[in-house]
Amino acid sequence: MTNNTFKLEDFAITLPISQAARTNAQRFANQQPTSAKAEQVRLNTLAVWVVNDYLQMMDIPTNLTASDSWNPIMQLCANVADLEVSSIGRLECRPVLSSNQVCSIPAETWEDRVGYVVVQVDDSCQEAQLLGFVKKVATETLALTQIQPIETLIDRLAQLRTSPVDALVNLSQWFVGQVEAGWQTVESLWNLPELRPGYAFRSPVQEVVQGQSETVTRRAKLIDLGIQIDNQPVMLIVEISPESHEKTSIRLQLHSTGNQMYLPTGVQLKVLDNSGAVFLEAQARRADNYIQLQFRGELQEEFSVQVTFNDMSIKENFVI
Repeated sequence: MTNNTFKLEDFAITLPISQAARTNAQRFANQQPTSAKAEQVRLNTLAVWVVNDYLQMMDIPTNLTASDSWNPIMQLCANVADLEVSSIGRLECRPVLSSNQVCSIPAETWEDRVGYVVVQVDDSCQEAQLLGFVKKVATETLALTQIQPIETLIDRLAQLRTSPVDALVNLSQWFVGQVEAGWQTVESLWNLPELRPGYAFRSPVQEVVQGQSETVTRRAKLIDLGIQIDNQPVMLIVEISPESHEKTSIRLQLHSTGNQMYLPTGVQLKVLDNSGAVFLEAQARRADNYIQLQFRGELQEEFSVQVTFNDMSIKENFVI
């Protein structure tokens, strides 16, 4: 067990809170049903924004709008202050006030996080201090004496970028049967009555290039875009096949499921490169029951797949 004896003020990094941050935080707060929820969302937004500013200063790419904390439904239903760090994962940015000696870490944020940053917001909301960082939590309150200097955050992100085993889906491992949790065969999902489509479109899913049937690997995952599409998930299908020792062909398909005959008009499927820039994208039109993208990648190349609809965005990170 480590006993931290450093003084927080000696290691904290002070940053201004921009007018844009305050405006967005207040806009999100105004959408909440109670004053307590509004204050929670306002502080969460400010904390995320300040951490985002800091990482941008350190040339670490982020995707602010892809974070749950920027999703109106998640703001209402949960207490999250996450920031999507490109090609790495979600960083939780927990706010505290100047009078606090402990930081609240809701249990709903204990999973799917690469770490936790504690952000002290001053009473005037003109500036904030990045007090420190911890890699893991297992309790809903974290004493400020337990956090590490903020520099450990940069070390942690650098470690994950060079070896992001807990953040990236490794497609090359699929060829040898090693598939991450949550990814299933297409057939196993279609065989579920609640997901079985009410139209005949199996040929696009099972279409295989002649002579490659033995080497094509295909897995699927349900993507929940929430109540905006009647609580019916969409299905992301990833199909890979080797073209050479260095090149892999990748096809992505996004399908509607169950009684949802068509994808919602405007739902988008995007491929992002490792800097977070959009490389390919497709958008569902009226009466599209699936959309797809196809491209080639090199061994060890990283990319992300993003599914967006209105203000909802969900991203999966991959390495070939």
